[in-house]
Amino acid sequence: MSSPDILIIGSGMGGATLAAALAPSGRKITILERGETLQDCPEARDPKAVFTGFFNPKESWQDAAGGSFQPNNYYHPGGNSKFYGAVLMRYRAQDFSPLRHMGGTAPGWPITYDAFEPDYQAAEEMYQVRGALGQDPTEPAHSGDYAFGPVPHEPDMLDLCRRLQAQGLHPSALPLGVDIDLWLKGGAQTFDGFPNTRGGKMDAESIGLAQALRHPNVTLLTGAKVTRLLTEGRQVTGVAFEKDGVAQVISAALVCLCAGAVKSATLLLASGGALHPEGLANSSDQVGRNFMNHNITAVLGVSPFRRNRSVYEKTIQLNDWYLTGGPKGEPLGNVQMLGRITGEIMAAESGLPLWVSRWLADHSVHLMTMSEDLPNPESRVFLRDGKIVLQWQRSNWQAHLALNAKLAAVLKRAGWPVVLQKTFEKRTPSHQCGTARMGDDPRTSVVDPWCRAHDLDNLRIVDASVLPTSGAANPSLTVAAVALRVARDILARG
Repeated sequence: MSSPDILIIGSGMGGATLAAALAPSGRKITILERGETLQDCPEARDPKAVFTGFFNPKESWQDAAGGSFQPNNYYHPGGNSKFYGAVLMRYRAQDFSPLRHMGGTAPGWPITYDAFEPDYQAAEEMYQVRGALGQDPTEPAHSGDYAFGPVPHEPDMLDLCRRLQAQGLHPSALPLGVDIDLWLKGGAQTFDGFPNTRGGKMDAESIGLAQALRHPNVTLLTGAKVTRLLTEGRQVTGVAFEKDGVAQVISAALVCLCAGAVKSATLLLASGGALHPEGLANSSDQVGRNFMNHNITAVLGVSPFRRNRSVYEKTIQLNDWYLTGGPKGEPLGNVQMLGRITGEIMAAESGLPLWVSRWLADHSVHLMTMSEDLPNPESRVFLRDGKIVLQWQRSNWQAHLALNAKLAAVLKRAGWPVVLQKTFEKRTPSHQCGTARMGDDPRTSVVDPWCRAHDLDNLRIVDASVLPTSGAANPSLTVAAVALRVARDILARG
């Protein structure tokens, strides 16, 4: 196998966006993707199949106590974005500076929002984000408008907006990467959580990889499971992978690790040796540490006197408590709609009888609360006898409870007298990030502000693992913006 100029490991939001930005340079780029292309099938729009694990990988991870679970981590070109809710939201400007929360202080980033903003703008344009400025008072400065107007609210969601506004709140359009008309041609189903096999969602495959693969200098190799990075001194000299049961090695002048927060960290840990006994790029002992998941709760407002006739539902966000709302003015987090929960989805998730689930789903509105998880070195992923162990320690929990209470009170005043809540399971990865944190100091971080590994001269890590904080925002757009920023730096260095 010939050696490319640039080798990208993983084709999720980081790897695919990076490839798309580098492709016009003419440099020979090879992308190694563990999975195969996700094909359309009847199960792609079957709620029972989707929400009972039909598409989940056939692997298990362990929790700190030694129990095992099946993760919601997907291996396909496009990665987890094939199933995402298509929310492409910027962090607020305040997230880039130290910010005091009820559970501690978020450390901020080694770069400012103003320095990062052009890459946010470019990422929004690349992923054709549907949105609207001027509705959300916490919206940070934009150098340009959205190229597309927001996905339209359905009638029952317009009614919800009016009821929120009547309480002095500021519901706004959720920035989305979805062509709703094209999506609905594949069936009357929400896009949140369902795989993008019939078109409509702007994901890492349909946008990033599609743009990259238009160039003849880009090669995508699927079914290629990377097992180890090989090094000599400060150089990555090869990448070992398996394809079709055959072990192979490929080398490149520049290696970009983009396998996601869990897989990138565990691959670095698995690649250690005599010179790197604690794993690669890990002189700081931070690889795998500072794992962050958002605190997320599904919140349903139920009324026997009201019906929800929406199809996709996920168009509203509420950020009135994103930067304040705690007892001393601390941030609480983001509220946004879930995708439309149907009776079939609720039955698959809860085990309730279908007739009960259908009644509940049709007489409720479906929202979620999301609060920042603060970085903690003891919240981590590591390997135990070759198995991935996820040791997640929740943080900032009191802020999340306060956010849930505020939303519940608002929904009751708005006409939904019963409020049901279900927090996403502690062991379920959701918006995972932080395991190879970005920073200026090699003693406390894994990569520099341009995602160059402090310890290795030709390794960049370009995925959610580098995020220093989780904010209270879906991370996909931020990961894409990081990738565009890194691509600019790679090209500028020649």
